[in-house]
Amino acid sequence: MSEVATRALAAADEAARRWGLPSPVHVRTGMTALFLAGDETMLRVALHGEGDWPFWRERLTRAGVRVAQAARPESVVIDGFTISAVERLEAVGSIDWREVGAMIRRVHDLTNADGRDLLDRLPWAGSFAHWDIGAVLAEVQAFVDDDALEGMMACLLRWQGWRERLADEPQVVCHGDVHPGNVVPTAAGMVLIDWDLRCRAPIGWDHCALMTWAERWDGEPGMYDAFAEGYGRSMRADRTAMALAELRLLVATLMRVRAGRSDERAADEAETRLRWWRGDPDAPRWTPQ
Repeated sequence: MSEVATRALAAADEAARRWGLPSPVHVRTGMTALFLAGDETMLRVALHGEGDWPFWRERLTRAGVRVAQAARPESVVIDGFTISAVERLEAVGSIDWREVGAMIRRVHDLTNADGRDLLDRLPWAGSFAHWDIGAVLAEVQAFVDDDALEGMMACLLRWQGWRERLADEPQVVCHGDVHPGNVVPTAAGMVLIDWDLRCRAPIGWDHCALMTWAERWDGEPGMYDAFAEGYGRSMRADRTAMALAELRLLVATLMRVRAGRSDERAADEAETRLRWWRGDPDAPRWTPQ
């Protein structure tokens, strides 16, 4: 366990003690570390600062966007981490992608209601470190074979200038990471979780993952079409969204290659993804990790 992970677990333990909750059990770590504390509560340990999530939770809820609600009214700061207690959601049934599309439209429409004030609260999508594709590629290039590298470079050439287009197009409030793992179907309806990558970007930023999910990640056939119907617009013919859809696959591959240097499971998945970049017609679908 890394030093940060060890500290995050200690912070979660202390928060659970203060709130009278059972000892936390690690669930997963991404932009935040998530822990289960009993049957009804999740602890979110923000590894890079919680920012103003309570503001966004209230604002999104008011706009009719379902998000996980707080299980304790206040967050606590321990060892530099901000820990929040949120309700544990019970999945019921399957994801209604039309409903998800309609909710994402409401997220984007927040920009029309409050304009610059909301956008100024958010990082620009292109500022995330994992989207510095040149830097990440340089870091892991020695672990990528020539055939796969050729496919990756062709992708970058095909969509050159994408960062400039991303900055020049109208920006909206974005969830930042819309895919099946961040939607929980509940008895009350769809709930959007994991808002750690909320940002300002063109609307295609919240479409791009789903545009390739059924084909590349073995998602449900027609899921993006249903999402687009609920949203009120398909982005399949939008050049920026098309670029982001393929570049997101590139970023996802590079991140698995990076993780695979110290994680055998990640290395196996990286090899699966590299087969697709080599142009292998029998390349299997990818598995989210």
